[in-house]
Amino acid sequence: MTEEKKAIVRDLGFGGLMHIPPLRVHHQLLRELANNFKLGENRLETGYGSFKITPRKIGHALGINATGNLFPQKVEYKKLSEDDKIIFRRFQGKTLKSLTDEMMDIGVGNEEERLMFKRIFILYIQMAFLLSTTINKISPVHLAPIFEMDSISERNWGGHVFTFIVKGITDYKEKTKARRGLKDHQNHGLPTGVRSSWSKE
Repeated sequence: MTEEKKAIVRDLGFGGLMHIPPLRVHHQLLRELANNFKLGENRLETGYGSFKITPRKIGHALGINATGNLFPQKVEYKKLSEDDKIIFRRFQGKTLKSLTDEMMDIGVGNEEERLMFKRIFILYIQMAFLLSTTINKISPVHLAPIFEMDSISERNWGGHVFTFIVKGITDYKEKTKARRGLKDHQNHGLPTGVRSSWSKE
């Protein structure tokens, strides 16, 4: 990334993230963290004790803003202006690889290019780091911030990440519970020999 682009990233409030190396976290560790997170209390239980997770702590840890208004949860396409609908369609379904390529290739010689670079970077940093998922395509939650560019650095990024984490853990726990419930329901009351036959596909 050029020095000019790095300066834009710092102006957006993400300069601190430049010093964090890329991380590959094993799925087993993510499951372990999710299983030990107490929803409602927002507390992570560990072998060394427990600690409360807050938007402010996330902000301090990542060097991002954790005050101000939250972003909308998703973009309502029908409510967008015609210009914003074009932007929405431009990025819809893009992959992390295509965003990375665009971010490196785009010039920043004029205001229009700089604004487009900012939008691409905001999508990239969410997909690659802040709101990463196993799905490699842009989702509605990633798109919401790029329609708030006038106040992007004042927005509550710590809260944005926190909301995403809590929703992800909630969804994971609900799916795990549903799978366990289905398994229990399928096996309930069947003799062992019958149970193994019925469980086969």
